[in-house]
Amino acid sequence: MSDAPTALPRVLSGIQPTADSFHFGNYLGATRQWVALQEEFEPFFFIADLHALTMEHDPKKLADRTRVAAAQLIAMGIDPERSAVFAQSHVPEHAELAWVMSSLTGFGEARRMTQFKDKTAKGGEGAASVALFNYPILQAADILLYRPQYVPVGEDQRQHLELTRDLAQRFNHRFKKTFRLPEAYILKETAKITDLQQPDKKMSKSASSPGGIIELLEDPKVSAKKIRSAVTDSETEVRFDEEAKPGVSNLLTIYSALTGRSIDDLEKAYAGRGYGDFKGDLADVVVEFVTPFRARTLELLDDRAELDAVLKSGAGRAREVASRTLADVYERVGFLPAQG
Repeated sequence: MSDAPTALPRVLSGIQPTADSFHFGNYLGATRQWVALQEEFEPFFFIADLHALTMEHDPKKLADRTRVAAAQLIAMGIDPERSAVFAQSHVPEHAELAWVMSSLTGFGEARRMTQFKDKTAKGGEGAASVALFNYPILQAADILLYRPQYVPVGEDQRQHLELTRDLAQRFNHRFKKTFRLPEAYILKETAKITDLQQPDKKMSKSASSPGGIIELLEDPKVSAKKIRSAVTDSETEVRFDEEAKPGVSNLLTIYSALTGRSIDDLEKAYAGRGYGDFKGDLADVVVEFVTPFRARTLELLDDRAELDAVLKSGAGRAREVASRTLADVYERVGFLPAQG
């Protein structure tokens, strides 16, 4: 490959700017794990604003939300000196490679993707955009552009990574070996956070009620109130049992994720003390965590020029790698080289 090896293996991940704040579900479940990746890998972290177009969106909010997402990544510990942090739309090679990859993707293959099925379940395929249908192909291009060794994935992303590997293999076979086959990097001890009011459902910006979701940038007092009002059960024992006690189990998961204390340790600490003490203490833990995170994010957002400079620098680093990959791809599919 013409792409020179780096001292550290590459890793890539992205998050959509579709909300005004990260919430505990996506933070504790995924993004906070990205910080540790900086120790062992050369990371590329992008704000997936192209993907945000696959669903109806407010154009006035998209740019602001892209900055908010970038500020939160930095506030949680992503170091722009070690990691390329950038907006997907600032690296046009993402869309260009997606077009090439779409020429290798079968219609039936794309139609089988779970996300397309899930998102068209209510309105039907007729109401869906071609962009939504192509989402996994763009996601494959996102990954393959950087020829990373690993991609951090949760269970719900496994199918997309398999498609990415299939397309890479297909390209390598049809043209010339160009892409490494990226491997899944399973995030260790990923916390599965559920809705505070409906603990049998995932905490989600689109599906959770305001009382069921904790946003990292909301007033910490509001977050504390939501913890105290979280649904539990008619018992009083603080015990982890996802089947019989989903509400209490979810709160234990949050407590453990924020403090590093084991579930077993927490169960012992609250033996015989009831839900009032437990929820009150967890509310304090949540406030202690979100307060500095929120302050740092707002401080970063106050200096828009500096934040934009970080994104520009990240995009420059990303394009250095992406442009080399795309040049190889264009030459191998037979495009006439651009002159000048």
